[in-house]
Amino acid sequence: MRTALDSSVLFLLSRRQPGWEAWRDCLQTAVTEGELLISPVAFAEFSIAYPRMEAAQEDLERLHIFYDPISAETAYLAGQIFLRYRRLGGPRLHLIPDFLIAAHASVQADRLAALDRGYLRTYFPDLRILSPPRESAE
Repeated sequence: MRTALDSSVLFLLSRRQPGWEAWRDCLQTAVTEGELLISPVAFAEFSIAYPRMEAAQEDLERLHIFYDPISAETAYLAGQIFLRYRRLGGPRLHLIPDFLIAAHASVQADRLAALDRGYLRTYFPDLRILSPPRESAE
């Protein structure tokens, strides 16, 4: 089971934002099921927090996250879905990088670890979204 990671999850983990422990546990389980992957787009977004590329790569390697280049099929799918999104009146709230990350997971992985966003389910209905189980409100 190959799991692609959205940069939003990596930011949440690295900054220890609320909910990071649940994501840590979720990804610890995911890594036992298969590879954790980062697309070039997610890497570009995530790496801005690092002064050197090597430091970002070292942190990802320590977390067992592998860099996975985008295929032509993935890029084409992202472009076609983005075109559909814009033709349906989608605002520029989401840009092509969002669609590239989702298309990468759709074509080159089995699921995407991402914060729940409506556009993913709308434009990538067959993409499995991995997220931590919600704690029950008691």
